[in-house]
Amino acid sequence: MEQEVGLIGFGEAGSTFARAGDWAAAAHVFDIQTDDATARDAMLAAYAEAGVLPARFLEDALDGVSLVLSLVTADQALAVAQAAAALIVPGTLYCDLNSVAPQTKQAAAQAIEAAGGHYVDVAVMAPVDPARLNVPLLLSGTRAGDAEARLRALGFGKTRVVGADVGRASSIKMIRSVMVKGIEALTAECVLAAAQADVLDEVLASLDASEKARPWDERADYNLDRMLVHGTRRAAEMDEVVRTLEGLGTGAAMTRGTVARQRAIGGLGVKAPPEGLGAKIGVISAPAPLLNPASRE
Repeated sequence: MEQEVGLIGFGEAGSTFARAGDWAAAAHVFDIQTDDATARDAMLAAYAEAGVLPARFLEDALDGVSLVLSLVTADQALAVAQAAAALIVPGTLYCDLNSVAPQTKQAAAQAIEAAGGHYVDVAVMAPVDPARLNVPLLLSGTRAGDAEARLRALGFGKTRVVGADVGRASSIKMIRSVMVKGIEALTAECVLAAAQADVLDEVLASLDASEKARPWDERADYNLDRMLVHGTRRAAEMDEVVRTLEGLGTGAAMTRGTVARQRAIGGLGVKAPPEGLGAKIGVISAPAPLLNPASRE
């Protein structure tokens, strides 16, 4: 017998998952867009095309289901959990797949758990399209194992429990995004300036020549080593990079952050960094103000 599912949110992720599985007919779907008269007809048509059960109100989507998947916009994740807490029956598994901070998920968990539900932090670790039900999912929470079994029954093929604490899965996703989205932003800042200066080909060729593939633990260890030894000098150089980018008019937001971080770490005065990534992190983390270079300015 197909398990009944309450699906909150029918944007890209929610609609992709429902269409990819064979459980659409058992999915009771509510999306706030149905409250918008200008969007309601299009949303109802999307429900019909996907073969899901439309819910006019949130309570209709949650009525009689023991598994809830929340896939809304980040700014609505907590409000939706709080609204759902007033409607779910005790024992309901509430899987929060939204991309929000661990603190946000912990606040949502408080509301769900107080109502007798079981909150599970789920981090979606890759774009849902084209992966669909094979998108990697990390789960944490006291009932993460139960949620994993229910999600696998829906066809999700790459799930992994990473701990019993709500916020652990989302911490992995959020902190990973520092690097993933940061590299994207740095890429934009670099190539826009290079194109404006008419040196794009040369800059890219230079990056190709200098970039060497290595595991991230080795790369992070090397990068921190260089910052500890040469951070002050590199900050001064990056001040000139800021001037370069501002002169081109392409923006230097990311590079200003680089100046602050290099100067803060270089300012520790560590001439002989300790061996190993963990030891370097310990040296850098010891002075509390360093955790937020902006607080030093």
